[in-house]
Amino acid sequence: MSNIITERHFKYALTEGKKKERLDKFLTNSMENATRSRIQKLIDAGYVTVNTKLEKANYMVKANDFVEVTLPVSPRPEFAEAEEIPLDIVFEDEYLLIVNKPAGMVAHPSFGNFTGTLVNALLHHTQNLSKYNDSAVRPGIVHRIDKDTSGLLVVAKDENVHAKLSLQFSKHTIEREYWAITWGRMKEQEGVIDTFIARSKKDRKKFVTTESEGKHAVTMYKVLEEYSFASLLALRLQTGRTHQLRVHLSGMGKPIFGDETYGGRVIHAGEQLPKHKSRVENLLQLMKRQALHAKTLGFIHPITKEFMKFDSELPWDFLALLAELRRVG
Repeated sequence: MSNIITERHFKYALTEGKKKERLDKFLTNSMENATRSRIQKLIDAGYVTVNTKLEKANYMVKANDFVEVTLPVSPRPEFAEAEEIPLDIVFEDEYLLIVNKPAGMVAHPSFGNFTGTLVNALLHHTQNLSKYNDSAVRPGIVHRIDKDTSGLLVVAKDENVHAKLSLQFSKHTIEREYWAITWGRMKEQEGVIDTFIARSKKDRKKFVTTESEGKHAVTMYKVLEEYSFASLLALRLQTGRTHQLRVHLSGMGKPIFGDETYGGRVIHAGEQLPKHKSRVENLLQLMKRQALHAKTLGFIHPITKEFMKFDSELPWDFLALLAELRRVG
């Protein structure tokens, strides 16, 4: 008989030299895929203890404290299940699909997101999906974009097509252009961002740019429009590192507007302007995620050998934010 895991335990023994920090902030930075609001709910529900005692979210953790989190979880399914979820299919033939993924949708089931993913929707649409990944929860998925990034993805229907598409990605011959709204203005109208990207030593959920540590990452950018305190950029990936565009722009001090993880929900420019704070807060309410969209995707069809290029419309929240920026700037 197999054991069913009903809860997970996380334990943190704080060492000497640890600066005082709010309990909710400490756990948000320490636990993968955690948000501050979710941590606060766990604390309020009694799932968090400090030195075996219940504490409030504003408790200041310090050196020698012992923090324990008991996280209730649902058993992870062995296979992704089909769900009737609408799909925006840009192109489909017997070998592959091009899907325009909405913001808020995860590419495939993972911890905390077992349902409602792109894979769940694809399985309802077709049973012909590649198993190249050797994973029952990632059929057809050749590449991913972040949950809160919208835009184009290619999905493979068989292993041969999947392997050939993956090879194009590994050789960086896939054409991918993203559009992003960023804080501030670029010094040059176009350029190349060439750095290394490594996991942050302060927050393991984040990545940072470095001079030599980590993986080499190259992004080309071009300014499409400029506003009083923001810019619209076209971005092309030469490499495909985790969070690459978000990390590169944040590292330049031009984070993507609305990006909570990399500083895009903090006012970075124009704070001295009258009524600017309330104006920006309204814009952030309009754009509740990072203003990043995978707009175009080009590749050689693995079977027909034809070069194919697809373009997608900007989603409504992106268009609404652009309209407001153009109106005021």
